[in-house]
Amino acid sequence: MVSLMFKNVFMSSVTLLLGVTLVFATNDVEVINSKIIKEGTFGSKSYRINYKGGEDGESIISPWHDIPLKNDNGDGNYNMVVEIPKMTTAKMEIATKEKNNPIAQDLTKKGTIRDYHGPIFWNYGCIPQTWEDPNVLHPQLNIIGDNDPIDLVEIGSAVLGMGSVKEVKVLGALAMIDDGELDWKVIVLATDDPLADQYNDIDDVPDVVKSGIREWFRWYKTPDNKALNRFGFDEKYITRQEAIDVIEETHVAWKKLKAGMTSPDKLWVGETTDSFASDL
Repeated sequence: MVSLMFKNVFMSSVTLLLGVTLVFATNDVEVINSKIIKEGTFGSKSYRINYKGGEDGESIISPWHDIPLKNDNGDGNYNMVVEIPKMTTAKMEIATKEKNNPIAQDLTKKGTIRDYHGPIFWNYGCIPQTWEDPNVLHPQLNIIGDNDPIDLVEIGSAVLGMGSVKEVKVLGALAMIDDGELDWKVIVLATDDPLADQYNDIDDVPDVVKSGIREWFRWYKTPDNKALNRFGFDEKYITRQEAIDVIEETHVAWKKLKAGMTSPDKLWVGETTDSFASDL
């Protein structure tokens, strides 16, 4: 019954949330000084998207640790690593515990590949060089971070390529609480989207889009007999500036992780060095 409700509620909202036509992006930003390497068969446990770069252009780099937080052009925009293109179901993510953090398909507890029970209606990914620290309680919500890079929901018209890196504008964020952990969903828009000049803060985003995002993330795990997700701050979105503050806090947490000031536990973080602590 819950699964049918999930399907009916969200599939009936596709036209409102996305418009009639899907646009496929043709100008995804190239990973700075790097290239994407796809290995294995898509839809298998062995499928990986790796990144080559470094000084020689041939070293395997981490999309989490080596792609910069944002371009150094002073416009306040951030980089998005696209894990899941809109209108797809494969639950792809940066493998935070695997060497060099390739993009891979998430696995269930039974060891099978994980798919959503219906498509996600927005492009989904994360901001590199961020980390929601599970050792720190949020001062207002009194819950810990989810141990991942901070998540992005990109609401533009184009379908962004899996593994691509896109420059995005921050609009706001939703404080999702998933199994007792804080799992921020930052709402962004690609800077080359036709609506980029019109959307500058969360209040510029239509209510139907904001409601659709909140309800999708509230219900999406229920077909697996899991509880509804909850949201902090009375289920309200925080503003662009508040969301940027959250991003910068998670960037500081990532720097501490890379500096060896915080234990990575099972996370793969590459080489740790005191240089990351120089501006903390």
